[in-house]
Amino acid sequence: DSTGKAHISYFDNDNYDLKYATNASGSWVTTTVDSSGGVGEYTSIALDSTGKAHISYYDNTLKYATNAFGSWMTSTVDSSGGVGEYTSIALDGSGKLHISYYDATNEDLKYATNASGSWAISTVDSDAGRMSSIALDSLGNIHICYFRYYNNAIRNLKYATNSSGVWKTNTVDSSGKVGEYSSIALDSTDKAHISYYDDANGDLKYATNTSDSWVTSTVDSSGDVGMYTSIVLDTSGNVHISYYDDANKDLKYATNASGTWVTTTVDN
Repeated sequence: DSTGKAHISYFDNDNYDLKYATNASGSWVTTTVDSSGGVGEYTSIALDSTGKAHISYYDNTLKYATNAFGSWMTSTVDSSGGVGEYTSIALDGSGKLHISYYDATNEDLKYATNASGSWAISTVDSDAGRMSSIALDSLGNIHICYFRYYNNAIRNLKYATNSSGVWKTNTVDSSGKVGEYSSIALDSTDKAHISYYDDANGDLKYATNTSDSWVTSTVDSSGDVGMYTSIVLDTSGNVHISYYDDANKDLKYATNASGTWVTTTVDN
């Protein structure tokens, strides 16, 4: 948040609950947000300008929780079939919510927003949508990266945006079994930067459209690395990626802040 305190949403596997942790008081405090059945998987968190939390999560439906009104309130956003896996949430400048998620029943990428005052739901792409990550640009347009897994034969990294006024989708990388565990961030010119996993080669990969066309590169190929990626950009536009090294069971970090990619083991 604005004071540098951390806010984490997570799944309690023992009790099948959605939980929340923060050190805003100076020490870690954990709270059960939703315990109504088996809830809380595929959770994503965003903070508003006042530091209040907004959480999307899965309950065989898409659910949403917030403490913006003082106490935790939960609601169902989409219950049309088996929906709500792989959620990713973002807030725009007006505090409106934007959520990307997977419809397992129809195998589609879906998007929900309350920008109009009530929840509106749309299908963005068909036969795709797992492991989505969402970001908003300076004009409030939506950018989503996601994994297309179809019939165990197609495994691609895809990207969708409504910046033209309608949803347009592109395949970013189709070079083998790629695109899992993707994460997206936008730079000051609203160009996209995506980290993701190359399952065929066990590599951490990176894609960007800063040149107006997609360029992909391998960041780390030392063993089986690149799962569970998370990407951010600093104020200079340098890229910072955290990810998992499955061969050594380590947390790793990569950055191009020096001009070339440098990787480091953070926790072994």
